[in-house]
Formats: sequence, C-alpha cells, structure tokens
Amino acid sequence: MKSESNTLAFSAFMALLIGCAGIVATLASNSQAILLDGLFNLIYFSVALVTIKVSKLASRPDSESYPFGYSYFESLVNLCKGLLILGVSIFALVDAIAALLTGGREISAGLAVIYALFATCACSLTAWVMHRSQRHIRSPLISADKLNWVVNSVISAAVLAAFCLVMLFEQLGWYAVLPYVDSVLVIAVVVLCLGVPVRMASQALQELLNKTPEEAVAAPVRQAVARGLADIDTVEVRMRMVRPGRLLYVIVHVVLPDAAEVSIATQDSLRARVDEEVRRYHSPVVCDVVFTSDTRWAAPSCGLLIEKQGSSQLEKP
Repeated sequence: MKSESNTLAFSAFMALLIGCAGIVATLASNSQAILLDGLFNLIYFSVALVTIKVSKLASRPDSESYPFGYSYFESLVNLCKGLLILGVSIFALVDAIAALLTGGREISAGLAVIYALFATCACSLTAWVMHRSQRHIRSPLISADKLNWVVNSVISAAVLAAFCLVMLFEQLGWYAVLPYVDSVLVIAVVVLCLGVPVRMASQALQELLNKTPEEAVAAPVRQAVARGLADIDTVEVRMRMVRPGRLLYVIVHVVLPDAAEVSIATQDSLRARVDEEVRRYHSPVVCDVVFTSDTRWAAPSCGLLIEKQGSSQLEKP
C-alpha cells in the first residue's frame, strides 16, 4: 500500500477482525491468553481510528489555532498506544498470577490452537504489509504500527506453541500441569514483551517534552549544518533541534565576526544551502538559520555547539 491512510485503515481492520475472533475464541476455550490477545487488538482498533484522523492532520499546514502544525498529535497518539498496551499487559499479568495461586484454569486446547494459528498468520501478514508500506511512506505512525504487529505476531506464535504443548501433555497423560499452562504462558508473554510499550511511550513522551532527538538523528543534521556553513568565518554556531512526530525542527544561531559584512543575499544563499544539506538526511524538516554578531544569541541555553577549527568539528557543550 502506497497511501498512509489506506495502510492505517488496513491495520485497524485487522485489529478489529482478530479482536472479535479472540473474544469468540475465549468464550469457547476459557483461555485468558486468548482473552489478552483479543482485548489487546480491540483496544488497538479504537486507537487506530484516532491514528487515521491524526495522519490526515499531520499532512496539513499550520493554522492560527495550531501555529506549529499538527506533528505533536503523532507523538500523543503513540504515547496513548504505549500506555494502553502497558495497561492491558499489567492487567493480564495480575490476573494470571491470581489464577496460578488459585489452582489455574482448564482450557479447550483444540479451539485455542485454531485461533492461535489464525492470529499468527493474520498478524504476520499485517506486519509484512506495514513493512512493505515503509518503502513508500516515511511515517512514525506506520513505524509504531509495524512494531505492534511484529510483537503481536511473536505473542500469537508463542500462544500457538504453548497450546500445541497442551495437546501433547494431554496425549502423555500429564493432566496435573494442564490447568497452569495458560497462566504461565500469559506471564511469560507479558514479561518478555513489556519493554515494547514502555519504550514506545517513553520515546513519545520525550518528543512531547521537546527533548533533543536521539544521536542517530541529531549527529547527521549537525554535520549537514557544518557543511552548509563551511565557506564563511563564524565566531560560534549553536543549534536547537526537536522532532515531534515525523517533523524535525532545526534552529541554527550563527554568530559572525561582523554581520554587516555578510550581505542579505549571501545570508539567504547560506540558508538555502543549509536547508538543502539537512534535507538530505531528514524530511519533512523546518530549518531556520539566524545570523547575528551579538554573542548573546548563542548563549549556552541555545543548545548544541558546532565549532569550526580548520575542518568542521562537532561536539556537545
């Protein structure tokens, strides 16, 4: 799929389909592991509807009500996704521990295997579609969805393997352990995958708080700015950089020995060159370059320092 909205709509449909199948399978098999999977997908479906709306907003220009655009909505949605997944996981963990302490629960392994096989295939297909879409679309919303479906595929595959073990235990006559398999499976899945929603929510929260992007994003941009300003003498160059959602904001304060000696036309040319260099590494981007001879513009609060000593060298203050 080459459209962001179509890709997200497909993701929402698959979440609804698997969620409904999970609830039906839970009623037939009495498996809390399947209930966890079904609730997870139904909650994700509700968030996916909001995600589709946000993806349309993110492509709009700024407005009087939102002068910096709608990119922060993407981070907000990803934060909500992470917190919802984390909440469902903790609920399932507490319920599984309670079931273990009260003797476990009996499940119908045959129906559970059928559902787990269906869920594994459906989740893997959706993750593959998300991956293919990323070839044409650069979107943090699709990236978060892809991560969700990869984790969901792993969970479903683990559930399938566990229920196959239940059928094996039944054939071997190990009936004493059967009531505990479902609860142990839920606990194992939650513990192994708990880091995913935590990382998702943490990264989104950092974006909402205007934290500087990770070094993998920031370092190439600093180098691009240094190359764009390589032909002029500067007293100091400092940068501010934030990345809400897919959009990168870069503000560069350039302190010149004497700003009056650099013409307006030259400054405009340098701005265009810096913008072109930065766009080679990240898009969409808003890059603003300010020239001044007043060192107060480049006070330490202005962010990352770019020093030029012969060839451009970059370091943090």
